Amino acid sequence: MLIDRFFEKGRAFLGSRFPIMCGAMTWVSDPHLVSAIGNAGGFGLLAAGNMPVDVLRSQIEQTRQLTKQPFGVNIITLAPAYQDHLDLACNMGCEFIVFAGGIPKKKEIQQAREAGAKVICFASTAPLAMMLIERGADALMLEGFEAGGHIGPIALSVLIQQILFTVDSVPIFIAGGIATGRMMAHLLMMGAAGIQMGTRFVMSEECSAHPNFKETFKRAKAKDAVATPQFDGRLPVIPVRALKNDGTLEFGKLQLELLYKLENQSMDRDEAQYEVERFWVGALKRAVIDGDVTKGSLMAGQSVGLVEDVKPLKTIIDEMVEHAEAELQRLKKVLTPE
Repeated sequence: MLIDRFFEKGRAFLGSRFPIMCGAMTWVSDPHLVSAIGNAGGFGLLAAGNMPVDVLRSQIEQTRQLTKQPFGVNIITLAPAYQDHLDLACNMGCEFIVFAGGIPKKKEIQQAREAGAKVICFASTAPLAMMLIERGADALMLEGFEAGGHIGPIALSVLIQQILFTVDSVPIFIAGGIATGRMMAHLLMMGAAGIQMGTRFVMSEECSAHPNFKETFKRAKAKDAVATPQFDGRLPVIPVRALKNDGTLEFGKLQLELLYKLENQSMDRDEAQYEVERFWVGALKRAVIDGDVTKGSLMAGQSVGLVEDVKPLKTIIDEMVEHAEAELQRLKKVLTPE
């Protein structure tokens, strides 16, 4: 197949059959989903999030029992147990460590590499991409503003031109707004080593998210996935893209309450930022686990408007590959007419 040529770089780096990654989603990316992604030919990521260290250890062990395929651990640099998560992933010999949520220090990247892990870092701007490469990142993940959950400030179309078109020293994976094989084909042709999807994999049979959560995704349109605003620079919050509901309004109220406490000096900025993260973890659990789609957080990318059916993971991945191959064959005829 023509697509195999464009899979080579990502396959060599990840060791998976297809360089199709499932983004780390708190309460969603559990051992069952991560192992199922690997067994279907893709590459899964466990979401460390804010979980206790012993829970993360258990999840790594469970995933290893469920699949022999490679997978990674996504750790959040802003999490209270961040250093403990990093130490654990290194001590357990995890093959891939993904730094997300903030900018890892050079010594932290080196710690992971010295433990034998390949390091992937999220790059939301061009200067940050260059900094992360200098600090030793083995690969970059470009995630556009279209993505779900915590997002960066720049659209994927611009990041591609700023980074993918200019950087060739490390493999670059692409995330944000991707849900079709046809789109994947074009990203690979532009030089991407592979792609990452989250919203699309929520709509899989193997995903343990509550049926209410999936049903809301099924009915949603792209415009329904909105990013949260930042009210005041004194409380720098990373925007979160989710389907708008009462939970979105509750987050607005929380920001105002925290700003009032900052104004009265009854709370410092670090505490306020932790309160924000605790809100999202709890709100996401209410939606994903408990099925409260009214007040829970419905984190979703704008690609939610492209997904309508719940399918087996293998079917989703196989369709991505088949449609990518069909697009390459179409373009071949266009570029080399008889």
